[in-house]
Amino acid sequence: QAQLVESGGGLVQAGDSLRLSCAASGRTFSSYAMGWFRQAPGKEREFVATISWSSGHTYYADSVKGRFTISRDNAKNTVYLQMNSLKPEDTAVYYCAADIGGSAYYTPVRPIEYEYWGQGTQVTVSS
Repeated sequence: QAQLVESGGGLVQAGDSLRLSCAASGRTFSSYAMGWFRQAPGKEREFVATISWSSGHTYYADSVKGRFTISRDNAKNTVYLQMNSLKPEDTAVYYCAADIGGSAYYTPVRPIEYEYWGQGTQVTVSS
């Protein structure tokens, strides 16, 4: 059974950095576009970043552009989210997700497009 497990969350201060990891198991995700989403208390889940299966294309939410970087290592079946210059408004549960199909540059941004989801990891940024 396919499974995504996030790790790397925690409590940090504004301006700090964190790197989230998402380890995939149960199937090979090298042909899946991978994405990161987040959900703050009382808010809807929102798109953060996505990367095509070929790593040839990435796309970011405006709120994180220039601060976050998504990457993947298909040999390790792992996707990463490097988060720099963290702000209190980045506080949320962060989820990774996988979406099969599409071209080498396919970068889906809507949650409904993703077939598999992890359980999430909490990121808390204090001011």
